[in-house]
Amino acid sequence: MNLRNIAIIAHVDHGKTTLVDQLFRQSGTFRDNQRVEERAMDSNDLEKERGITILAKPTSIVWNDTRINIVDTPGHADFGGEVERILSMVDGVILLVDSSEGAMPQTKFVTGKALALGLRPIVVVNKIDRADERTQEVLDEVFDLFVSLDATDEQLDFPVLFASGRNGYASTDPKAREGTLTPLFEKIVEHVPAPKVDLDAPFTFLVTLLDRDNFLGRILTGRVNSGVVKLNQPIHALDNDGNVVEAGRASKLMSFHGLERVPVEEARAGEIISLAGLTVATVANTIADTSVSEPLHAQPIDPPTLSMRFAVNDSPMAGREGSKVTSRMIRDRLLREAESNVAIKVTEAADRDSFEVAGRGELQLGVLIETMRREGFELGISRPRVLFGEDEDGKKTEPYETVIIDVDEEYSGTVVEKMNLRKAELTDMRPSGGGKTRITFSAPSRGMIGYHGEFLSDTRGTGIMNRLFEKYGPHKGAIEGRKNGVLISNGAGEAQGYALGPLEDRGILFVGHGEALYEGMIIGENAKTDDLEVNPMKAKQLTNFRASGGKDDAIRLTPPKKMTLEQAIAYIDDDEMVEVTPKSIRLRKRYLDPHERKRASRAKVAA
Repeated sequence: MNLRNIAIIAHVDHGKTTLVDQLFRQSGTFRDNQRVEERAMDSNDLEKERGITILAKPTSIVWNDTRINIVDTPGHADFGGEVERILSMVDGVILLVDSSEGAMPQTKFVTGKALALGLRPIVVVNKIDRADERTQEVLDEVFDLFVSLDATDEQLDFPVLFASGRNGYASTDPKAREGTLTPLFEKIVEHVPAPKVDLDAPFTFLVTLLDRDNFLGRILTGRVNSGVVKLNQPIHALDNDGNVVEAGRASKLMSFHGLERVPVEEARAGEIISLAGLTVATVANTIADTSVSEPLHAQPIDPPTLSMRFAVNDSPMAGREGSKVTSRMIRDRLLREAESNVAIKVTEAADRDSFEVAGRGELQLGVLIETMRREGFELGISRPRVLFGEDEDGKKTEPYETVIIDVDEEYSGTVVEKMNLRKAELTDMRPSGGGKTRITFSAPSRGMIGYHGEFLSDTRGTGIMNRLFEKYGPHKGAIEGRKNGVLISNGAGEAQGYALGPLEDRGILFVGHGEALYEGMIIGENAKTDDLEVNPMKAKQLTNFRASGGKDDAIRLTPPKKMTLEQAIAYIDDDEMVEVTPKSIRLRKRYLDPHERKRASRAKVAA
């Protein structure tokens, strides 16, 4: 059978996973009467809720006499560690671009990686049935993007198809509004080369994805680079320097059929497979026949740029809502995550009750926290901080991001002003049609922490912001943080409506009547710049006297402002934490006792 290995790359929300659904249906992978969820490839709960792809997943379809292995990749820059590894195991890519939004930051990121590996993309302009489509301009943008990424003449001569993934058709004619995906299948078979393989060489295999199974243990996924591997064959794992990590046997071999892993007796060069039987081997290791001593080249991974402190929850409510609360459980879970996700680094703090977790961005670490929370963990999370570096002259450097903002023209002045406060440099500003403006900035990552919520308020929820790691550049100096102080509970108990009513005049409340509180917990935002300790538990004193006129004052409270996990993490200051449990997200001061807080702030001023 003929074989083709391809990856689908695109910016977040440009329709990759929906297109794969239709490829399944039209290749006969799903039976006509089979009930399949929409976006079947987004199998993780968080992926379904957020409508984004987080984990790269291989799948396989058979069309006519050709097996096509497809890898659906994440479209968000925070999960770029996945994308880089995936591209090393395919021979071609489908670059999917929205017919209205055009080439976006993540498109540039993944396309650059693909072109650098010498892959020749097939460009698919998707969602051509949108009312605001601008297909020809988008195509010109893609061509300009390829030129700016130093594409070769061969790569610039890319085939183009116009498609609607949701409606299941593709065509060489941009005016087409019906049909099937047959032209796309034909283009894959014709344009993507079959894997170059050497079946006579010893077996070698580069691990690109790592998964864990309760019965099989570690499952290593990648492409067989050369030779043939048979069930129970002796194998060993080599690191990048050629040292033997461990030796064992290929106790289970699995190939992909649709969304299923299917056991096989052997796998040949060029095939994408999963293999079990080793207990230490990890991503970027070479699995090979015991006669092989040279490792395969593995793509270097971009470094983490952001870190957060994951601590044992030490609030007075610890242990009430979660089942996993000890530092040992948290350590084991984080080390397991770092094992399978090469973009995450975990280091244990000296107090052994907290861990520094470094990753690519707020979204990636937010997804990890949300996943742990659903597994029953309780955690204390610190404010994110960027990881600084040094240049050749020993000067401090910090990570920068390319920030592309699409916003209604009336809000562009506000956005530029706010970004200037965050030490961002305006690099491009142009109308993008429909009364919108596209503004591009080069901004220090430090200034972007916590800005997204404010940005949505400033643009009345209509603005779209996309961020992408750009480079390490010179340190920009102090950046102004949150302007407002917070309201802090001065004791433990239940919040009372009688006390919350007057506090509404002091600022915005985060808690409502009847909620359990503790000393040092943040219950709202102060309208002024300083922190204020308040008593939200004061109840009305009951007496025998009736209120004059026979009516008591009715208390009408504004609904409290409830924050999502990402909003809470972005909101807190350096001396604050987010308490995360399976049921609640609470804001608190790091030091709950007011005397300890004063001591810590005096020490900070002295330092």
